[in-house]
Amino acid sequence: MGMTITEKILAAHAGKKEVRPGDLIWAKLDIALGNDITAPIAISEFRNSGAGKVWDKNKVVLVPDHFTPNKDIMSAEQSKILRDFSREQKLKFYFEVGEVGVEHALLPEKGIVTSGDAVIGADSHTCTYGALGAFSTGVGSTDLAAAMISGKVWLKVPEAMKFVFEGKLSKWVSGKDLILKIIGDIGVDGALYRSMEFTGEAIRSLSMESRLSMCNMAIEAGGKNGIIEPDEITKRYLKGRSIRKPVFYSSDKDAKYVSVTEYDASKLEPMVAFPHLPSNTRPISKVGKVRIDQVVIGSCTNGRIEDMRIAAKLMKGKKVAPYVRTLIIPATQAIFKQMIKEGLMEVFVDCGAAVSTPTCGPCLGGHMGILAAGERALATTNRNFVGRMGSPKAEVYLANPAVAAATAIFGRIASPEEL
Repeated sequence: MGMTITEKILAAHAGKKEVRPGDLIWAKLDIALGNDITAPIAISEFRNSGAGKVWDKNKVVLVPDHFTPNKDIMSAEQSKILRDFSREQKLKFYFEVGEVGVEHALLPEKGIVTSGDAVIGADSHTCTYGALGAFSTGVGSTDLAAAMISGKVWLKVPEAMKFVFEGKLSKWVSGKDLILKIIGDIGVDGALYRSMEFTGEAIRSLSMESRLSMCNMAIEAGGKNGIIEPDEITKRYLKGRSIRKPVFYSSDKDAKYVSVTEYDASKLEPMVAFPHLPSNTRPISKVGKVRIDQVVIGSCTNGRIEDMRIAAKLMKGKKVAPYVRTLIIPATQAIFKQMIKEGLMEVFVDCGAAVSTPTCGPCLGGHMGILAAGERALATTNRNFVGRMGSPKAEVYLANPAVAAATAIFGRIASPEEL
């Protein structure tokens, strides 16, 4: 029996000819990642173990992106722990404010992760890198500590689910909408500890930005990882970027899946997730008139240059609705710079939006966009749990950048077709 792309990557990193779902393995890692919330705990456990040095100073990556620029004394102390440890261990990949980006946008952009890699991160959205054809998954801080010491992770090989999207996508429909459709259909635990493999004509037509957005939210269905088979789009993206030689895997035709779900992509609309779960989805045509107080365009899900271009195209020459705070947060400094170069920054400022340096900030209710009781936000982020973006009496709606841009202009959840 053949293997899936995920099983092939895990077998290679476990030094085995093959692995099967349920197998317990030790897998060698290419990258171990932490941020300013999770890494301080891992560093504490690293020191408690008596370890002196990380297994590889070129493969432990620390990105202070969640509460940075520091919002208070506690967040400053958290970041200082990362800074001091990185200096002590001479880590190659530590990114200070001014160079930092939202981690899951920064690592692909810098070529730190590549196709065929095995990656863990003490952040649930580490599954983003499956868009490059890598196995990547989120772990706890203690697992990160063990990985920093050993360069390995102990895990169970997941079962696989396949999602096939055939047909041509309609205008304004993106990878964000495809994954929201899946989550709405199977629920937030529908892929619990399973590999989610995305394929089909519509997937092959997606840009790398849209693929990254899609794999980013595999965890919102409970997935162990999300993954897309590398193709020419992947290879073009990685060329001249990857710091290691990519390895391109594909699933065998006789690979085993616990389920195969097929969609006609041409019939899909932009999706909106209503409070308080990413699975509470509706197509834009079924949303109705929902008033919004804040719009956020950014995050590790939709803060890339394609997202900014889409939003700017719709917002150019228009004004944000009265009493609607609109926050634009490019995910990396390179994206920030490209926005300036293309005139997108001017579009957003003229429209009445506020543009921020890269940060996770509002996505997790950290800073730079906290909601008061009774307020509603529409965001291009990935979670809308109770209290996720501030007050537990606030509401968060999730959508793609085109819907977010239209919403900012109308002051209510709106379709980009209305502009």
